[in-house]
Amino acid sequence: MKGLFKFIAKLLFKALYRVEVKGVEHYHAVDQNEQPLLIIANHVSSLDGPIIDLFIPGETSFMVDAGHTKKWYERFILSMTHYFKVDLQSPYAAKHMIKELKKGSQCMIFPEGRVTTTGSLMKVYDGTGLVADKTGAVVLPIHISGAVYSKFSYLDGSKFAYIKQFWFPKIILTIRPAEKMVNTAGLKGHKKHKVLTDQISRLLREGVYYGQVKKQSIFASLIETKSTFRAKEVCVEDINGQELSLKKLTLASIILGKQLKKVLKDETHVGLMLPNVVGMPASFFALQAYGYVPAMINFTAGISSIKSACDTAGLKSIITSKKFVEVFELQPLIESLKNEVRFIYLEDIKEKIGGGEKISGLLTCPKKLPGFRVDPEKSAVILFTSGSEGTPKGVVLSHQNINSNIAQIRSMITLLPGETILNALPIFHCFGLTAGMLWPILSGAKVYLYPSPIHYAIVPEMAYQKNVKLMFGTDTFYTGYARKAHPYDFYSMEGLIAGAERLRPETRRLYADKYYKPIFEGYGVTETTPVLSINTPLAYKDGSVGQFVPDIAYRLEPVDGIDEGGRLFVKGPNIMKGYLMPDNPGVLLPPKEGWHDTGDIVDVDEDGFIWIKGRAKRFAKIGGEMVSLTAVEAYINQASPEGHHVVVSVEDERKGERLVLVTDDPSLSRSTIIEAAKKRQLSELLIPKTTILVEKVPVLGTGKTNYPEVQKLAEQNFDSVK
Repeated sequence: MKGLFKFIAKLLFKALYRVEVKGVEHYHAVDQNEQPLLIIANHVSSLDGPIIDLFIPGETSFMVDAGHTKKWYERFILSMTHYFKVDLQSPYAAKHMIKELKKGSQCMIFPEGRVTTTGSLMKVYDGTGLVADKTGAVVLPIHISGAVYSKFSYLDGSKFAYIKQFWFPKIILTIRPAEKMVNTAGLKGHKKHKVLTDQISRLLREGVYYGQVKKQSIFASLIETKSTFRAKEVCVEDINGQELSLKKLTLASIILGKQLKKVLKDETHVGLMLPNVVGMPASFFALQAYGYVPAMINFTAGISSIKSACDTAGLKSIITSKKFVEVFELQPLIESLKNEVRFIYLEDIKEKIGGGEKISGLLTCPKKLPGFRVDPEKSAVILFTSGSEGTPKGVVLSHQNINSNIAQIRSMITLLPGETILNALPIFHCFGLTAGMLWPILSGAKVYLYPSPIHYAIVPEMAYQKNVKLMFGTDTFYTGYARKAHPYDFYSMEGLIAGAERLRPETRRLYADKYYKPIFEGYGVTETTPVLSINTPLAYKDGSVGQFVPDIAYRLEPVDGIDEGGRLFVKGPNIMKGYLMPDNPGVLLPPKEGWHDTGDIVDVDEDGFIWIKGRAKRFAKIGGEMVSLTAVEAYINQASPEGHHVVVSVEDERKGERLVLVTDDPSLSRSTIIEAAKKRQLSELLIPKTTILVEKVPVLGTGKTNYPEVQKLAEQNFDSVK
């Protein structure tokens, strides 16, 4: 009877939920005669236990909380499997599981101890790691995806989060290789528990990544998102009130892409120069649909930098908008480049789209378009480095780079279908493109695009009006918003995410005190698509930039004169295909053996948190000692938190280099700086000898400090420069 019931139940699950099991070979690779097997999984719905029991080989023993055995249907379902009842709040609960494992049973625990009410991982209890450690069991991690969107999840709004649930979403079980627990010899008590629990947490987090990352093109990801979530739900909105659903975005990509193909013909790299409006994702996916590679043009970079970018990427055409050119007053740029590249205006393309073209688009199968079938390792987009340290380089990212980084972000941050992100960061910036536009759209969520991050009064108001859950910014932008925002503007936010430049402690403290909101600082570079690490509510250390996202290898190379940390090199699926260099246009320069040199000096602590010490180029050698310019800025920022301060170095005949402070704070005196340094017992070497007052410190369109311009200011005002 029991066997017949399970056979019928399995057939029903396969028919209704299209259950798929990936990585079953990892289960069979475990020799249970050598060691016990402990299965762990994320807990997203009431279906999780039955699905694992039906679709994972072998007879699994489940540890079930007594609170889940009171209803008749719970007892009926449990009667079809092997389980033992415990009180999960009791310190003796783990002993029952240890006993079962020592008997040789194949056991299963949900380390979170409850079904998620956020849609993502919740806290992990110490018991799971302790059980595996005590029994010598190998841990087999499984990730359950899809069930979180079902009617059997807890995301109906009655407990915490809310989504529009589905009756029968596709469910996938992804099994990862089994892993032994780390050696805890010499560790006791809380420290031992922490090490074991951190390992279980890491396995679950990696499971989210491996369970979601797929080898496919970006356009294929859009089509999959449309079929997975509600296609008629709005996925992008802009300041003009324009909206696109997943269905309309896909259709716009097909129709617009077909018209662009008639103009672009056999071109490969195509410039895309638009602000944060719905026309940007429509044009981006239109190019993707027909296999073109968009090159994102930074229209704030200046004529010479844009011309260099066009030459570097071998661009013949740039797609833009007449209205955009007029509003942003870009006519001089167009005039200076019109003999170098062809400008294609979306308004002109739109005029060619009539009823026939729209019907043709409706009848076109997106899966038959070139962009759907493209090799995911091929180039998907070209971005350009910020130019904060010199001439911008072209950074070529593949489809798999972007898909991998989106999956890495999902493993760290929760974003549910229907939730809204505010993105005012320019999409020509990697942070704005991957995290700010593609992540929400390809997650079934919604992004509200705002065209300028420096509208300090309007951006917070938009956050308030649109009830956003998350927003992105840099320290410079967050400081600006704090000057204008009402204390209630960020009421709906679960957190604010900072990147691209160092987040000052003063900014973090200001948002905690005034808005009661955390800022989660992350770290990344254009060459890593860009996210490498981020702080999260489950793993946070004040002042760090969080832990690495899954599937990243790193190494630290020593730097002369620097005792703590080293130069960071990283390797992983989100590392770029390579550079396009200004002095060698069109030739791809891949990272050596897959490793990218970030140029940053960092330290990684025993818990895996990353601490940025500064850029390798942002150290000065004074009197034979290495001095971090970032460290100098840090104590000056504490003395004058309202100002924007940048420290650079210039040549000095006597000591090799000299520190120069460039600031926009007229009240900051040398005596204040000296007093701040003394208060922190800092060496005199860390006190700038020269201060230059400016009306505004040069900043790039991305919000980063424009160091080449600051350096020029310093050199122009310092007599000893050669």
